[in-house]
Amino acid sequence: MPIFFPIKNISQIPKPLTQKTAEKIPFSSTNLSYLLNFFSISEASPQAKAMEYTLTQCELEPMEGETKFCATSLDSLYHLTGSVFGFDGGDSGGVKAEATKYPKNFKTELQKYTILEEPIKIWAPKILSCHLMPYPYLVMYCHSQVSDTMLYKVAVVGENGDRVVALAICHVDTSEWDSDHVVFRVLNVVPGASAVCHFYPQDNIVFVPNVES
Repeated sequence: MPIFFPIKNISQIPKPLTQKTAEKIPFSSTNLSYLLNFFSISEASPQAKAMEYTLTQCELEPMEGETKFCATSLDSLYHLTGSVFGFDGGDSGGVKAEATKYPKNFKTELQKYTILEEPIKIWAPKILSCHLMPYPYLVMYCHSQVSDTMLYKVAVVGENGDRVVALAICHVDTSEWDSDHVVFRVLNVVPGASAVCHFYPQDNIVFVPNVES
């Protein structure tokens, strides 16, 4: 099956700020003009549009049963993740991170892949997915949905021999999703009609409880 695994240049990933520094910079769409001036970004530039998109997404109200946040520093990511999983004081020591792993010198984004073996199901009563957002510094958009979801590790090999250990998630209940979501147009289904599964790109992180802790 054809799979698109986007390649992110490590040098292009924004640098994280300390929590102390991040807290001094407003993070709101109402302050967009100030932020563009602060970061010396033109209002008509693609970077400005990307910043506006990130701020807007981070300000959207969560769906029913959803927990979401945008972490603007590694410290806030650590503590907010711990809080989602119910650890006192936001300690995320009882949580582990999972991600898709590309081979060294991986260069082909789109090609046909073959599944090498039966996918491994990752037991997780709660799943927190975090996505890297376009912004002048590191911002992670994280969300967790109280619904039936299944997480898997899938070993696949491409036509050129590339082996990828991909993280995949299946959303069993999509009844609360926006009916305009692109996935419904692609699959030609309506919310709640079928499960929706997708692979995670390399720069996404999925947090699950560490059952060994």
